[in-house]
Amino acid sequence: MKLKLLLPLLFLITANIQAQKTTDIILDEAYEQAKLEDKNVLVIFKASWCKWCKNLEENLNNEKVKSLMDANYITIHLTVNESKDNRHLETPGAHLLLDKYMGKKAGLPFWLIFDQNRGLIGNSYGKRGKNMGSPSNAKEIEDFKIVLKETSKLTEEELALIGDVFLNNN
Repeated sequence: MKLKLLLPLLFLITANIQAQKTTDIILDEAYEQAKLEDKNVLVIFKASWCKWCKNLEENLNNEKVKSLMDANYITIHLTVNESKDNRHLETPGAHLLLDKYMGKKAGLPFWLIFDQNRGLIGNSYGKRGKNMGSPSNAKEIEDFKIVLKETSKLTEEELALIGDVFLNNN
């Protein structure tokens, strides 16, 4: 009887540990690359159904922005909060990281910036304390630029260019 109760519990614990390893491996690789290239790590939490996630990705991949971001950050995308039919798209263990950094109730996209030594140095709460996700208005874009300025080597001109792209593509 006790064995019947213990087996499902062991399965859940093992599955949770395995899931965390997957996200940990992704992060380990990103930190290793960041050290090699003297960059920080940008972790973006997203979902396939999320319009604002797609908007953020489009803006970050804009030809004017992508090279600037790539020069300063190792960017990884972790998929979370998928619908029942798309749970297979989720990055195993990503929800644990999202919960750890208080992103569970923030909405998507949610992002974090870490230094090469895994220290959190920025997030999508910015200075205003409200998730800007994919910055879409002047206040959010200014907040975004402040976070980027504090976590990168971007110049004022480059930050202005990024801000213009975000402002004009929403």
